[in-house]
Amino acid sequence: MTDTARPVSGSPEKVSFFATATAQRLLAFASLIIMLIVFSVLSPNFMQTNNMIAILQAASINGVLAIAVTLIIITGGIDLSVGTMMTFCAVVCAIVLTNLGMPLWTGIAAAILTGAAAGFVSGTFVARMMIPPFIATLGMMMILRGLSLISTGARPIYFNNTPGFDQISRGSLVGQIFPAMPLPNGVLILFAVAIAVSFILNRTVLGRYTYALGSNEEAMRLSGVNTAAWKTAIYTLAGGIVGIAGLLIASRLNSAQPALGMGYELEAIAAVVIGGTSLSGGRGTVLGSLIGALIIAVLANGLRVLSVAQEWQIVAMGLIIVAAVYADQLRRSKTG
Repeated sequence: MTDTARPVSGSPEKVSFFATATAQRLLAFASLIIMLIVFSVLSPNFMQTNNMIAILQAASINGVLAIAVTLIIITGGIDLSVGTMMTFCAVVCAIVLTNLGMPLWTGIAAAILTGAAAGFVSGTFVARMMIPPFIATLGMMMILRGLSLISTGARPIYFNNTPGFDQISRGSLVGQIFPAMPLPNGVLILFAVAIAVSFILNRTVLGRYTYALGSNEEAMRLSGVNTAAWKTAIYTLAGGIVGIAGLLIASRLNSAQPALGMGYELEAIAAVVIGGTSLSGGRGTVLGSLIGALIIAVLANGLRVLSVAQEWQIVAMGLIIVAAVYADQLRRSKTG
């Protein structure tokens, strides 16, 4: 994956940005290594194969969500609906496969298309109706949460009669070839999504416009670019990626839990900011978001292994979010 950003070429800010943004990514990666070492020393159970697999599975879901959020934040927006959107996509998949008895591929397509449709609606709210992203996606979060509860009667839907669905996330194609490396399929899907989105950001018109929207949307509009259409397209793409996260979490749990999803958006946003994406827009990388997702997964798992109370785990996560946003503010003050 090419790890680049899009500041104005030749400007003094370019060198400053690369210095600070790269430093933050390196700091995040160093923090990840230090956390792995510390938890390994504090608990002999931490580095066991089963626990590493659990970390990767958790990171795969949050990582896919973080990639979707990365696209939105680079445009200068925010999406508070990705957690409940993920849940709604899982619910639609469950209805198609379990209630309607459709083939597996139709459930997969339904989840991704549902996410894309929800993203399109959010993008329309933001780009065409000019509703601030915070309010638009907050409203979408409530809408999708309500729809998930209504369509399921507030009861989980299980995939017991859908052979192979649990293998989407929990199976291991790599493990079948190399038994000593039982890498979950969910992690392979995360890598595939990361490579695809990194290519889009760095090698396509959509990627260039994604960065440009966050850098100077007004300049784009004055140059004749249909900014509303491109922004809507970005939200739609992000929604489709969230649909993939919905498949992963439903496969991991082998069920669609309509009350699940709240809080995932905060972890995804935290992962993106930890990885160096600027909340002011115009700057960000997929690689940084992946590192952020791994940091959050390792921290949550490590605290559980050490039997730290759930309440303190929430406190630790809150502190990380505040620290990540503060680091972004410092970086913006140095490059602004």
